[in-house]
Amino acid sequence: MLAPMQGLTNRALRSIFIDWVRPDVVFTEFLRVRPGSKKALSSIDKLEASCRSSSVPLVVQLIGKDPEALEAAAETAQDVGAEHININLGCPFGRMNSGSAGGALLKNNSKLPEILNKLRSTIQGSFSVKVRSGYDRSDQILELLQLFEDTGVDFLIIHPRTVVQKYEGSADHGVTARVVSNTRLPVIANGDIVCVEDGQRVFEQTGAVGLMLGRGAISDPYLFERLRGNAPEIPSRRDRAAELQRYIGEVVERYKDIYCGDVQILNKTKAVLSQINDTDFRKEIKKLKRAKNIVRFADHLEKLGYS
Repeated sequence: MLAPMQGLTNRALRSIFIDWVRPDVVFTEFLRVRPGSKKALSSIDKLEASCRSSSVPLVVQLIGKDPEALEAAAETAQDVGAEHININLGCPFGRMNSGSAGGALLKNNSKLPEILNKLRSTIQGSFSVKVRSGYDRSDQILELLQLFEDTGVDFLIIHPRTVVQKYEGSADHGVTARVVSNTRLPVIANGDIVCVEDGQRVFEQTGAVGLMLGRGAISDPYLFERLRGNAPEIPSRRDRAAELQRYIGEVVERYKDIYCGDVQILNKTKAVLSQINDTDFRKEIKKLKRAKNIVRFADHLEKLGYS
């Protein structure tokens, strides 16, 4: 699965992954559901929720804390064609945390049963949960498994860090293995899977039924094919340079369809670049991130791999 990543997995970037490496499932960025809002989803959110591929299922991820608003958002998403809906119980940042949504719902979890029951009764297709291992202790997830089962969740995606950890330290997939052993629900493993070795190790250690790729995939879309054995696990420098040129160039082109003007296109492309962690091309990526205009950016991209 391609993970939901805020500011990144928009419909343009998802289309690159679908066309090139065809993940088994893709996710929207989280769609923010504000308490008491008259508009369950914005017009852009509805466009994202409706932008489906005929070959790869799209899961619409919602984030919020108000049960009625989330219920209305799920109904709206389905009205525009969504067949698969997910609730975010993991986001550790900003307003989502302070507003008792996302990962903060694990700290103040009294609303969780109502939220999950309302969503399950509203969602006609599959309903999944993406969750951290806990708010500030990694075994909290084990206390929630019965709730997830009782409320009819179809599958779990676990990122085995606490909310308080954010992205510090390492994802503890020993926790993932404990979750797999203690629930009848299918479990998808997420967190720190950035190469084939990582993916193989997580599968072997956890017994998870699948992997969700986030930062590793944004850095290297071909990670999907590498895990399937259809691309070299470690490409040559020349091949990796060609992959990066093609990828970054395609991001710019597809972003022209959804963003306005060179400045916005460039800034949004740089958000993708910030996820590319490739030591062989550190200097080249730095030059791209420093480019002041699209012409200079294109010049640096053309020379990538030749410095």
